[in-house]
Amino acid sequence: MTSTQKLEDVLTKCQRIAKLSKDFPERAFVSLAHHIDETWLHEAYRRTRKDGAVGVDNQSAEQYSEALEENLRTLLNRAKGGHYKALPVRRVYIPKSGGKMRPLGIPAFEDKVLQRAIVMLMEAIYEQDFHPDSYGFRPGRSAHMALSVLERRLRGMGGGWVIELDIQSFFDCVDHGLLRELIQQRIKDGVINRLIGKWLNAGLMENGELHHPNVGTPQGGVISPLLANIYLHHVLDKWFEEEVQPRLSGRSSMVRYADDAVLLFSNEQDAQRVMEVLPKRFGRYGLTLHPEKTRLIKFKPPRLGCDDQDRGSFNMLGFTHFWGKTRKGGWAVKRKTANDRFRRALKGISEWCKINRQVRVRDQHKILTSKLRGHYSYYGLSGNYKALSCFRFLVERVWVKWLSRRSQRGHLNWEKASRLLKLMPLPMPRITKSTVF
Repeated sequence: MTSTQKLEDVLTKCQRIAKLSKDFPERAFVSLAHHIDETWLHEAYRRTRKDGAVGVDNQSAEQYSEALEENLRTLLNRAKGGHYKALPVRRVYIPKSGGKMRPLGIPAFEDKVLQRAIVMLMEAIYEQDFHPDSYGFRPGRSAHMALSVLERRLRGMGGGWVIELDIQSFFDCVDHGLLRELIQQRIKDGVINRLIGKWLNAGLMENGELHHPNVGTPQGGVISPLLANIYLHHVLDKWFEEEVQPRLSGRSSMVRYADDAVLLFSNEQDAQRVMEVLPKRFGRYGLTLHPEKTRLIKFKPPRLGCDDQDRGSFNMLGFTHFWGKTRKGGWAVKRKTANDRFRRALKGISEWCKINRQVRVRDQHKILTSKLRGHYSYYGLSGNYKALSCFRFLVERVWVKWLSRRSQRGHLNWEKASRLLKLMPLPMPRITKSTVF
């Protein structure tokens, strides 16, 4: 069987499962594991990132591929025979806004492959269930799509009241028991549920010590985003659509990307009522809303004679949303890079320049160019050119600062720096997503 035929076989199976899920939205699937065979695992291996950090077994993707056929065959037999044992997840920390650190889980490569195989199976079912206003970690959806829908709805409502949701340490607080109960509403296959249970109970390896928390899905695991979406689908999406919206008097809407969500209301009383019940709703599932970052904001275009302090703004997916003037003098929802994301991105580049200041200048320029283009690709929304331009200016200064510290003997003054930046200019800001106001 060729690689194309293998892919078609997997896609055909996924389509059949998806059709059954769509036709029978209340059905619990009791037999799914038989779909997973060596062809399925080959496709899961193909979709698994090969450049990620190694887990606790220190086995890289390259090492695993040296005996790929044998490894996948034994993995399949162990998974279906009940002999598979999930390795602990290696926990590391990455910087977060506010000087805090975000925990990140790194599973072993073989665990990633098997998790990817289960995700492929479960996505076929849950993509039929998930709410259309959920955008995070779903095939064919992106953060820019969520931002576009959010802007369009705010504009269509003429503003209103916005609840900005922030869940404290969401990925560390997901209750394992409740999560497994929610999954079993749709999947009752013993093999699948046993594997999910093994990953949830595999434990965390941190500083050489093994911990077994009974809550949380470590960020970084292949299956974690899907499990998070299943949890929040029941906690927020389904509840808001089926129980909350029918009781409201005005228009309302929701946009969610993973654990980042905003609720929109045309009526202030509706927004206040929902704001009051949200902590109780999340508390039932072991989750806590951040008392300072979860806010109810009046988000209306300023009336004639109002000063700028009456406008209101909120953050979503790294952007601050606010009302601004259009070229024709009207009001429109505009976005700029959120201050904490701006500082975090600049700090990351500064750290990189510091560590790599002895690297050849041309190589530094090549990597910095790539970093800036990546920044523009995400933050290059209409109206955000000023923030992009400021970011480029500060990156130039940071780069020159650390180049001047390559040696104690020579100092790179601004005259030399100007010549350098002319010879190797950093890319100019670019708007990648345009909206005509």
